[in-house]
Amino acid sequence: MKINFSSIKKLSNQKNMLKTTLTFILLIFSFSCVFSQNAADVNENIPQEISDGPYIFIEPNNLVEKTIVDGKVVSKILDKNAFDTVFTAETETFKNVKNIAALSDIHGQYDLAVELLKNNKIIDKNLNWNFGKGHLVLVGDIFDRGSKVNEMLWLLYKLENQAKKKGGKVHFLLGNHEYMVLHQDLRYINEKYKTTSTLLNLPYDKLYSNKTVLGRWLRSKPTMIKINNSVFVHGGISKDFLAQKNFNIDEINDTMRKSIDRSKKEMKSTNFYDEYYGKKSLIWYRGYFNDNLQDTEISEILNHIKSEHIIVGHCSNEEVVQLFDGKIYGVDSSIKKGKYGEILFIENNQYSRRMLDGQRKPFTGNAALKVDID
Repeated sequence: MKINFSSIKKLSNQKNMLKTTLTFILLIFSFSCVFSQNAADVNENIPQEISDGPYIFIEPNNLVEKTIVDGKVVSKILDKNAFDTVFTAETETFKNVKNIAALSDIHGQYDLAVELLKNNKIIDKNLNWNFGKGHLVLVGDIFDRGSKVNEMLWLLYKLENQAKKKGGKVHFLLGNHEYMVLHQDLRYINEKYKTTSTLLNLPYDKLYSNKTVLGRWLRSKPTMIKINNSVFVHGGISKDFLAQKNFNIDEINDTMRKSIDRSKKEMKSTNFYDEYYGKKSLIWYRGYFNDNLQDTEISEILNHIKSEHIIVGHCSNEEVVQLFDGKIYGVDSSIKKGKYGEILFIENNQYSRRMLDGQRKPFTGNAALKVDID
């Protein structure tokens, strides 16, 4: 039998072509499946029900409001006068204030903070100012961790204006987490805000830049204030900080405000960064809780700053605490956990703890101390 090698070769070539084609089709199918799966994973990571805002951006001739509703960005043009865009720093020393309330480290736990403020008669059931001529002090760290930072900022923004009309004051002091966000350190932002950043196509810190209403408002805020005979500051005042400069609250606050828009590289080129952002700085110091300081050392600090008390946040406890025979008060009562919180009340120079339900309780010292590490 005569074998037709030509036909066999032709048939073999056809089979090889078919095999190559099938292999190519399978590869395309495989890549398609992988791509589809990755796309599905990405979409699953963006909650479609997310709502956030508003974020008010300042344009030359108007304002632009951007809000996220059910995962969709809604933009609106506003009149340039719809919101204040110029915020002037006010004096940071106040005298003859009868009623003061202080808390700190809310960290985006808006609902718990609202419950605490309502039950202690700082705000009414409609979230309006109810503290008359009293002063409310937020001792830093509204930002990071929780999912309702922006809601808390807008509430304080509103209460600040309402309090002024009643002869009262809202003081929002900047803590280490405010400065972290404003300096592009976004390690602790909630996952929600990563989504917000993606949807608005802006880095999170740019939502609070100098070209936004809240960004300018934040840049007017102090790091430290004095009311009557008490100084309020997020971390604390260390001996090291006092040794490097004259203690002048207005000058220190002005320096901190100006540092917001300075780069870390510039600040680290001198000893400025260590002084104002280091472990012994006003916003990071934990010495009252960690350094086994003696009562005489605390007295020296108080004599230097001409004050009788220092009220701080930053170091978490299970309640508001009194240290060094009432010279130091810690008002970080772990609100950031979203379960419980307290307020320090100062009424006619008498200091007391107020519970989440509004009850008054005595101080119990260094109660359940749990110091943060960030």
